[in-house]
Amino acid sequence: MTAESLDPPALPRKLAAEVLGTFVLVFFGCGAAIASGADITTTSLAFGISVLVMAFAVGHISGGHFNPAVSVGAGVAGRIAWIDVAFYIVAQLVGAILAGLVLFTIWKGTEGFDADGGMATNGWGDQSAHDISLWAALLIEVIGTAVFLWVILAATDKRNKAIASSAPFAIGLALTGLHMVMIPLTGTSVNPARSIGVAIFGGSDAITQVWAFIVAPLVGAAIAGISYAFIFGRDGMEVVGGGLTFGGGNTAQGGGQWGGQQPVWDPNTGQWVQPQQQGAPQQWAQPAHEQQQWSQPPAEQQWAPAPPAQEQQWAQPQAPQTPPAPEQQWAPPTPEQQQWAPPAEGTQIRPNDPPQ
Repeated sequence: MTAESLDPPALPRKLAAEVLGTFVLVFFGCGAAIASGADITTTSLAFGISVLVMAFAVGHISGGHFNPAVSVGAGVAGRIAWIDVAFYIVAQLVGAILAGLVLFTIWKGTEGFDADGGMATNGWGDQSAHDISLWAALLIEVIGTAVFLWVILAATDKRNKAIASSAPFAIGLALTGLHMVMIPLTGTSVNPARSIGVAIFGGSDAITQVWAFIVAPLVGAAIAGISYAFIFGRDGMEVVGGGLTFGGGNTAQGGGQWGGQQPVWDPNTGQWVQPQQQGAPQQWAQPAHEQQQWSQPPAEQQWAPAPPAQEQQWAQPQAPQTPPAPEQQWAPPTPEQQQWAPPAEGTQIRPNDPPQ
């Protein structure tokens, strides 16, 4: 979730970036877990490094989610529209399943490999290294995902200018730390796409238990998305179609905190100005006198808003308070001044009349 580009990419390019980023995440992370026998240090670094490098590589295109939980948390926090969340989740699942298929195909070509229980899947009970119970597995996944989303939302907060360019480091290190804590317990999901991508090829037990690693991360992400604004405040304008309003509003156009209409920065007040809820989209409501005072321009440059019946009409500028000097006033010419006199002899100011 890095800084936005000055030229926002089209949705297909964003989805392609999410497919690629999620593919690399699962291929690096789960591939390292399969190769090392789920060694804690190796697997943790592989997941953290994959998020780090792909956030730098394609984060400027899609925001670098690579995780349905991240997209849901960003949607709840108002950082992304819900329609984009749905598209992102589909792209992430495609990337994760492709990575799982590639890993399954490659490792089936090695001697003695058994995909059942050997695809770096998540689990509880006898599928966990420490035989963790279901409630404990759900709890650690909810907490771990919430912590991960808090880090992401804080690192990419527009007010956090100190680390704006190094947010991928904070996010990658956070994911590394979570894996070091959670690998012995659940194998660490905090990412439904990562869990689904390998569970499809990991046997019946992995398929049976994968629901927990879909529900718990999404719950943790929603908790973080809701609570972040209450704890730390909002970083700016809510994206239209995102947040808990789900694109609602009190206008026909709908959408977020501003009712679907884009606010405009007012240099006179130093604040974002909210558009009117009715009438022309570009017409602004006059602030109440007790709430805000406008700095008035000089009288000769002042424009007064039209009456409500003429919403898009502007009144004529007020006449200058100081009338012009008499010598500057213009009067129509008198009849005597409008008469034309022939030029003096020898003076030519127009062509001769044509011969008869």
